[in-house]
Amino acid sequence: MKVILTETIKSLGIIGSEVDVKPGYARNYLLPQQKAVPATEANRRMLEHEKEKFELQMAKEKESAQQMAKRVENISIQIPAKVSEDDRLYGSVSERDITEALSKLGIEVEKRMVLLVEPIKTLGTFQVPIRVYMDIEPEITVEVVPEE
Repeated sequence: MKVILTETIKSLGIIGSEVDVKPGYARNYLLPQQKAVPATEANRRMLEHEKEKFELQMAKEKESAQQMAKRVENISIQIPAKVSEDDRLYGSVSERDITEALSKLGIEVEKRMVLLVEPIKTLGTFQVPIRVYMDIEPEITVEVVPEE
């Protein structure tokens, strides 16, 4: 089923693009949530008129994402963790721990924005990318230190 996206969806495409999805996905999720409209001639014409508005919205989103990336870039955070005698963590440092540490610095990010491949289970310094926008991913330095 062909639909036209009314907002950017990471796994499908950007706002205003026409994509082909399975009928159930469109019928049960995209259309009821108003994330897409059916790809009819009338909707195509309507979206051509609104395309300038979409492009302006995307430019604003990208500009704010670049400002956020400048704030986040080169930030270093320390996360204290409980360790055993052989310097192994009892738990692990996850996305939630990183978002909490960033919020203490006044930087609000969502958990899904932290691109941690797997939880950190050792002491040390790690580079963790933060996805601010589709193609903007500044890295922060996370230092896991023993809790005192």
